Amino acid sequence: MLQSVLILGSFGAVFSTILAIAYAKLSILASEKESQILDCLPKVNCGTCGFIDCKGYGKALVKNETEIGKCHVGGDELTQKLSEILSIEVSEHKVAALQCGGGKQETLQRFEYHGIMRCDAANIVSSGPLSCTYGCIGFGDCVKTCTFNAISMEKSGLPVIDEKKCTGCGLCVKTCRRNILTLIPKEQKLYIGCSSPESNLIKKLVCKVGCITCGLCVRNCPYKAIEIKNGRAEIEFELCKNCGICIAKCSTHAIIDKLKARPKAIIGSNCTGCEKCKEVCPTKAIDGLQDNQHKVILEKCIGCGLCYKACKPKAITMAFSLGYVEP
Repeated sequence: MLQSVLILGSFGAVFSTILAIAYAKLSILASEKESQILDCLPKVNCGTCGFIDCKGYGKALVKNETEIGKCHVGGDELTQKLSEILSIEVSEHKVAALQCGGGKQETLQRFEYHGIMRCDAANIVSSGPLSCTYGCIGFGDCVKTCTFNAISMEKSGLPVIDEKKCTGCGLCVKTCRRNILTLIPKEQKLYIGCSSPESNLIKKLVCKVGCITCGLCVRNCPYKAIEIKNGRAEIEFELCKNCGICIAKCSTHAIIDKLKARPKAIIGSNCTGCEKCKEVCPTKAIDGLQDNQHKVILEKCIGCGLCYKACKPKAITMAFSLGYVEP
């Protein structure tokens, strides 16, 4: 009996020593990571990460109780540094996008509003002065909320988002009473600019650029990235290639394109006239006889790049997009 107690006691002592050493080493590693993280953080203690101060956010990162990318003051550069320290893969950067294209010229006004010039106040009064009760009210609550000065109001009555300043913090999304501000991948160049689930008849009556679910974008998308949901078209960003065919086909201009200039196809002298490019061109922008060099009608070309992918002799190049600057 005594021998068993001694053996068990010896095992207990050994394991306790091992655990104590491991705890000490892990504590040192944790404190080292915490120190490295705190050195990286901006120390402005703004609270937009959800913690009282930068120190609290740093400790939570070490304990794996939160995620990197929440420090919007530090931006992408800080996120990259934190990912290296913590050996965590960086998630894609997102920016705010307004899912409404109905400004003063596109949407009818039901009555004149003379109350408090805030979206939340105007929304209480018969859902705002505009005919579309799902569109942007236009009093700029999101502008006041944005701590990075990334949103401004334009003459049309709609907010404009500066993607160079937007950090994807989501404060404007939480503020918007109409839930028409959302976060999308920064690399995504087009999205649906309508959030109304109303019938097509009502949307035609109240807004010139509302999605009328005609299905042209769905039928013409070569990547099957668009479908009709909740009374409007929706783009699955994982499938979308930003080709812009849906924009060219949309009859009401309900799809917003962030690109300021799209490329044009140019056919070189090594064209064999196989006509593969003509077969895939959605806007009939390619002209020419079989077995002869083809040419592109630039006015019709939308820069989707389908002809470029289909050309076997690689006679097509994409050009003329120097006007666009990546945000």
